[in-house]
Amino acid sequence: MKKKNSFKEIIEKLSTLLALIILIAIFCITMPDKFPKIANVMNILKQASINCLIASGMLCALITAGIDLSVGSNCVLCTCTIGVLVQNFGLTNPVLLAICGLAVSTFAGFINGTLLTRLDLPHPFVSTMGMKNVLLGIALVITGSKSIGFTNTGVDSLMYIGGGSVFKMTDASGKVTFPGIPVSFILVIVVFIIFDIFLKKSALGRQIYCCGGNPEAARLSGIPSKNVLTFVYALSGFMTGMAGVVSVGRLASANANAGTNYDNDAIAACIVGGASFTGGKGTIWGTLIGAMIMAVIRNGLNLMGASNDVQYIVIGAVIILAVTIDVVRNKMEAKARKMAAA
Repeated sequence: MKKKNSFKEIIEKLSTLLALIILIAIFCITMPDKFPKIANVMNILKQASINCLIASGMLCALITAGIDLSVGSNCVLCTCTIGVLVQNFGLTNPVLLAICGLAVSTFAGFINGTLLTRLDLPHPFVSTMGMKNVLLGIALVITGSKSIGFTNTGVDSLMYIGGGSVFKMTDASGKVTFPGIPVSFILVIVVFIIFDIFLKKSALGRQIYCCGGNPEAARLSGIPSKNVLTFVYALSGFMTGMAGVVSVGRLASANANAGTNYDNDAIAACIVGGASFTGGKGTIWGTLIGAMIMAVIRNGLNLMGASNDVQYIVIGAVIILAVTIDVVRNKMEAKARKMAAA
């Protein structure tokens, strides 16, 4: 049975990777002079970085059969907090700015988890939806509903995380021959390696899967489910904060309305990557592939000159398709379990 499950997981991962390859091939064929360019490829990696970081925290919430709808607002609150500290208080130390932003987002995530576990709310949809509006409102209040720019503010080192590149190459004339690998995507790979080890090797990682896959077994085995869930939502907040730090350099501004698509993209990345709303499933590398699929779609549509209206339709269709696949997959698994029990 163990080998069968492993083979099934491999097939699911390969099918998602194949979908990404086919998608890339389609855009390469339709836009051979734009999409395959090295500069555009590196731009896709930059675009994917924020969603990858947010989706890593969302994955943990989905594994517990939960969801975090506040990630978009939480991410922009982190960026806006940093913006206010720079603009109003003249703080330019990159370490302190990052710590402050991460602390705010992690605390917001902790509140999400506390509301869910200590007040016994029926579903994280309730607490995180409420927090989504609260955090957005706070971001609008502290910024005065205005955008805060980071250019020429003395925080270049912090902006380098989201906007910088390494291994950039130029020729003798100074022309860029290789735009370099985005620092933000290198950060993503490092974070994902840590997540992979954490979810697979640590006791807490296994408890997270158990809480979502078999809550009754988790209760009987003495797993402190409430503490695990509180940690998961605090972790989701921390990862959205990390995405907020990256967006400082990526967007070069703090805008409370900048995270409108973050929630949907993160959920879609996880579900496309093999996670399930029923909990107990999902891998960090599958989530990476899902996030890359979302980034490729958005980039390809932008290069094609598609309007925002069309992009909303396409992304919405992708989310519906991903959820449909998840539902069908769960029904097939339930049917297979019934047949095996009979």
